[in-house]
Amino acid sequence: MNKLIKPFYIQNRFFYACITVMVFFVFSFLFPRWFVVVKLLVLLLVALTFLDTLILFAAKNGVKGTRNLPEKFSNGDLNPIQLTLENFYTFPVNVNIIDEIPEQFQVRDFTIKRKLDASSITELQYELRPVERGEYSFGHLNIYVTSTFGLVARRFTTCNEAMIPTYPSFMQLRKYDLIAISNNLLQYGIKKVRKLGHTMEFEQIKDYVLGDDLRTINWKATAKKSQLMVNQFQDEKSQPVYSIIDKGRVMKMPFDGLTLLDYAINASLVISNVALKKQDKAGIFAFSKKVENIVVAERRTSQMNLILESLYNIKTDYYESDFGRLYADCKRNITNRSLMLLYTNFETLDGLHRQLPYLKGIAKNHLLVVIFFKNTELNSLITEKAETVQQAYDKVIAEKFAFEKRLIVSELQKYGIQSILTSPEDLTIDTINKYLEIKARGLL
Repeated sequence: MNKLIKPFYIQNRFFYACITVMVFFVFSFLFPRWFVVVKLLVLLLVALTFLDTLILFAAKNGVKGTRNLPEKFSNGDLNPIQLTLENFYTFPVNVNIIDEIPEQFQVRDFTIKRKLDASSITELQYELRPVERGEYSFGHLNIYVTSTFGLVARRFTTCNEAMIPTYPSFMQLRKYDLIAISNNLLQYGIKKVRKLGHTMEFEQIKDYVLGDDLRTINWKATAKKSQLMVNQFQDEKSQPVYSIIDKGRVMKMPFDGLTLLDYAINASLVISNVALKKQDKAGIFAFSKKVENIVVAERRTSQMNLILESLYNIKTDYYESDFGRLYADCKRNITNRSLMLLYTNFETLDGLHRQLPYLKGIAKNHLLVVIFFKNTELNSLITEKAETVQQAYDKVIAEKFAFEKRLIVSELQKYGIQSILTSPEDLTIDTINKYLEIKARGLL
C-alpha cells in the first residue's frame, strides 16, 4: 500500500475542479433544480479521478529516465547534461521533470515540462555553469507523469546519486588548442609581431635570398659553392614557461560569478597547453604565505594531467601574499632562465611599490610578465554622466583607480618588467598574445 501512496500526487486541476463543484453547490441552494446536476458533476469527478489513477498505475514501468553526466565539469563554462526518457505507456503522457541538481548552483525551481508520445524515446538536454572548483553531487531524477485528464500524477524516481568533479576550464583548452598553432590569429585579437633577430639553434645552410641577414652568411659554404650561402636558425625549443598563481586574498575578488583566482587558473591551464604545443616546457605553482602546488616545468606526455590535477586543488587562503618567499624559492629552485607569468592583482601604486624589490629580483634572472586585472565594475561609473555631486565624486574616484592601474604598467616598464593589464574575460587571449609575442621576438 505504501508503494502506491508515495508516488501518488493530486494535481492542481483536481482542486480547481473541486472548487468549481463547490461553487455549483452554493448556487444549488438558490436554484434547487441544479442540485441533481451538481451531484452528477461530483460523480463524474470521482469517476475521472479513479480512471486517471487506474491508467497511470496499471503499468508497472510507466516512464524510465536516464541521466547522462560528463566525466567532469569545466569550471566557468556551460556543461551539457543529457536526459533520456522512455515512455512505456501506450498513450501520450505529460511529464514534469525535476532533477536534484547540486546545491552549489542554488537553483530551487528547476523543472522541465515535456509531452511524450506513446511508446517513444525522447532525449532532452539542459546546461549547467559551475563557478567554483570541487565536487558536485547530483540527487535523484524525479519524473511526474500525468495523463490527458491531468487530475493526478505518478512519480517515478530514477538515477541514483552521482558526484561530478569540477576542474579548471578544459573547454577553453580545447578552444585555444588550434588557435595557438594557427597562423590566422588576427580574428582572435592576437597580433602578428615581426621577429627581431634570431636565436642560435642551427637548422640548415641555404642559398642567400634578398632580405636575409648578412650577419648569417656562411663564408666557408659560400667559398665551396661560389655563391652566397647563409645559416638558417630556428627558435629554441624546450624553454621553461612557469605560470605563477597568487592565491592570496587579493585574488578572491569576483567577476561574473568567477573569482580572479579561477580566471587565473583557467588561463594557466590554457597557456601551459599552448607552451607544450610550441615545444616548450610548462610548469605551474601557486603561492601566498608559502609556495605550493608545484609542478616542475617539463615536456612529457603526462604533464597536462599533472598540471590539471594540481590546479584542481588550488584554493585561496585569504592571507597577504609573501612575494619575498616567492623570490627566495624562485632563486633557489629555478636555476635556468624561464618565462614567468605571474597572475596577481595590484589595486594601488603603493601596493606595487611594497613588492617591487622582489619583482625586480626575479626579473634579473628570468623574463617576468606581471598579469593583473582591470576593475571592470568601475566602467559604468566612469562612462555614465554625473548628475549629482555624489555621482561626480564617485566618477572622479573611479577614474583615479583606473588611472592608477595604468601608472602601475608604466612603473613596471621602467624596471624592464613586462606586464599585462586585462579584464578577466580577456585574460586567456591576452596571455596567449603576450606569450606568442615573446616567442616571435626571441626575448626568452
